[in-house]
Amino acid sequence: MKIVVISDTHMPRKAKELPEKLLIDLQYCDYIIHAGDWQSVELYNELKKFGPVIGVTGNVDGPELKSLLKTKEILQAGSFQIGIVHGHGTGKTTEKRAIETFEADKVDCIVYGHSHIPVVKEVEGVIIFNPGSPTDKRRQKQFSYGILNVGEEIVAEHVFF
Repeated sequence: MKIVVISDTHMPRKAKELPEKLLIDLQYCDYIIHAGDWQSVELYNELKKFGPVIGVTGNVDGPELKSLLKTKEILQAGSFQIGIVHGHGTGKTTEKRAIETFEADKVDCIVYGHSHIPVVKEVEGVIIFNPGSPTDKRRQKQFSYGILNVGEEIVAEHVFF
């Protein structure tokens, strides 16, 4: 199973359309995860054309997106549970807030956004994954998004461009 993971697209403010490289991967995926800060519902509708979308709202998402999406989701992918949250809030780091969101849940992977900083690591047996942003790299050298390949295990990787 191939899951494309994006976050912090901030469209149409930061980009009018998704990058070509990402569009290619979207054509060949089983699920699409968006970890918040979409900025507009049009992107949600566009992504649904490529496959099932599971996403959460972020701190810049308005009422229309909040009526469609939650702030926290758990996706069952094969035998694995993938937690999804944006990660915004006060106190602690974005990563720590994301991890704490799923303290009461048994998840194998936590996907979060907000910081626009690509991260892949393991904490106490849980994969912690931030895809970065395909449209708003901020202080990063490159734009990025993520791929989760789910089989007998979860393999998380970034696509930089």
